[in-house]
Amino acid sequence: MGHEFELPQEALVEADPGEVWEAISTGPGMDSWFMGRTEVTGGVVRTAFGGFALPESTVTAAEPGKRFAHGSTRGEDGRFVAYEFLIEGRGRGSTHVRLVTSGFLPGDDWQDEFEAMSRGMEMYFATLVERLGHFAGRAATPVTEFGPPVGDWPRAWELLHTALGGPPSPGDRVRFGPGPVEGVVYFRNSQTLGIRADHAIYRFLQGFHGPMIAAHLLFDDAGAGEGEGERWRAWLGEPYAQET
Repeated sequence: MGHEFELPQEALVEADPGEVWEAISTGPGMDSWFMGRTEVTGGVVRTAFGGFALPESTVTAAEPGKRFAHGSTRGEDGRFVAYEFLIEGRGRGSTHVRLVTSGFLPGDDWQDEFEAMSRGMEMYFATLVERLGHFAGRAATPVTEFGPPVGDWPRAWELLHTALGGPPSPGDRVRFGPGPVEGVVYFRNSQTLGIRADHAIYRFLQGFHGPMIAAHLLFDDAGAGEGEGERWRAWLGEPYAQET
């Protein structure tokens, strides 16, 4: 059957329109808040999430400091995803940012995919706000790792929350991971969790029909040396491997 969707999100950020434009329309900017690694060249947005390449997305509007839009080609089954950013300066260095994600999801099981996409986009947009507010002008190295397959998601989140010292809420300080590292929870919903540290953003996402995913952003090359991905993959595997 399939489903056409539209997901609007908006926020007032403490950054000027030029800083917002850099974050949403360039590869290094998108690397610092979106999923995986992105490049924007020749009017095409290309994103790789872990070892998976997303469909290429063609730039359809580019008005510096005002509007940036791009979308994938509609597939034979009707599937496509499009993104439109609207930027408006509000004075004193602040900017209103609006993102509308729209598209079509095919099949009779579109509800589960729509739920996963919605929760994921909530996380990514919250990360954009954090990046602009706390890491302006700083580049990030994405570290994306996948844990073992998960069969019981409530239990999987319970295990992660236990590793953080209990169910977290935005504003809570937590200590976790290999190292370990310390940070402040900036976002949580039913399928994602985001933690901001001094030199990194740590994110955990519920993979669609898959594993728990670590989608971290390491700023200023903090901890982005060889072996960092392997350390997080091993850390994810410790609790979840015992449950499979």
